[in-house]
Amino acid sequence: MTPFTYARAQDRDEALRLGQGRTTAYLGGGTNLVDLIRETVATPDTLVDVTGLSNAIKETEGGGLIIGAAARNTALAEHRIVRARYPMLARAILAGASAQIRNMATVGGNLLQRTRCTYFYDTAGSHCNKRVPGSGCDAIGGFDRGHAILGASPDCVATHPSDMCVALAALDAIVHVEGTGGARTIPFTAFHRLPGDRPEQDTLLEPGELITAIELPPLSFGQTSTYRKVRDRASYAFALVSVAAALEVEDGRVTDVRIALGGVAHKPWRATKAEAALRGGPATAAAFRAAAVAELGDAKALRDNGFKIELVNRTLVAVLSDLAPVVDHGDRNGAAA
Repeated sequence: MTPFTYARAQDRDEALRLGQGRTTAYLGGGTNLVDLIRETVATPDTLVDVTGLSNAIKETEGGGLIIGAAARNTALAEHRIVRARYPMLARAILAGASAQIRNMATVGGNLLQRTRCTYFYDTAGSHCNKRVPGSGCDAIGGFDRGHAILGASPDCVATHPSDMCVALAALDAIVHVEGTGGARTIPFTAFHRLPGDRPEQDTLLEPGELITAIELPPLSFGQTSTYRKVRDRASYAFALVSVAAALEVEDGRVTDVRIALGGVAHKPWRATKAEAALRGGPATAAAFRAAAVAELGDAKALRDNGFKIELVNRTLVAVLSDLAPVVDHGDRNGAAA
């Protein structure tokens, strides 16, 4: 482990001042960052503890929420407004990690967790462009069962590990950040990057910028939402595939819908093609499957992960069918539970 110094920021201004070092890292719950340091994937010379920043979860005038970046994942999942208005978010958080980790992990830190690709963590013998730019990607042609089927590049096929972020992408969340240049907001769907030829850059954050809050806009049909995670074992496993969805149906037709996918790309994947295919159409299993097929038209399987394409199809049909008030289930085609 590389030696480092530790400083605890008392407020936002002090955090920003302390965070301007070349290899400084902000420390929230540490549930991922400490692992990265232990494995020498991350080698900061200074850790700035920002757990003293705002952890408040407040309702906005319009009926949305502002969530302080230091709020713990457990507190967010248990919040009465989240459970009532955004159940997909509560369920996504509860699907992630263990209770002990959720008690420690912060909302801001969750956004910044890094891929769990085996090759990314193997500093002793694996090539990884995300860890060492320009070194290659041993996942391509290697053990790729859990890797991306959407948005990958010749330089990286890793997937984003967060459950919470999939729900936030579906909910059109907004990320509030501050740096020496002032405050700005970033739409959640733009916050994380696809790998392209710079897979080492996970987000649009500039050096020294600090996440201060996450904003959830109001969603009139957010109560009719859920999150489903398909994984190799029932607990403490990352998603092979996950779906966050909210559905509004009137007179048997889809009036509005939000869908995001996890376990399939370098970032939480907003399923805009599926949404467009569904809006205005019938709320039937056949329509749900057609929407899934439309979304996955550009999916590219690696050697061992082709099963994810059909798994997304079946999971998405199952989730939307469960959310719709009346659905012809005749062609769910063994949709994943």
